[in-house]
Amino acid sequence: VQLQASGGGLVQAGGSLRLSCAASGRSSSAYSMGWFRQFPGKEREFVAAISWSDASTYYQDSVKGRFTISRDNAKNTMYLQMNSLKPEDSAVYYCTAGSINQIVAGTSRSWGQGTLVTVSS
Repeated sequence: VQLQASGGGLVQAGGSLRLSCAASGRSSSAYSMGWFRQFPGKEREFVAAISWSDASTYYQDSVKGRFTISRDNAKNTMYLQMNSLKPEDSAVYYCTAGSINQIVAGTSRSWGQGTLVTVSS
């Protein structure tokens, strides 16, 4: 499956952004999907994931209550609504697809290109 992320940008602290990840390819709607982010000089870290089967959602503790992951299977698109953004949320955000276990473990094979989110203080 091919993934195309978009929606990053510059926002002030407390603001909101919505990231999108469009999936294409065979059975692209049959995958669980998720978001990771990467800070300069750091490994990618898990942010959120959503199961394809029952839309169960999973979040990193630091984004719970602020970020919401969702998907529109008819459009083969996943979203990450990010509210109450903090400067420490500034990172390159990547979308990924695979089994839910692969995603949470960071071992899924399909990754989109990153989209940069910058939160100014």
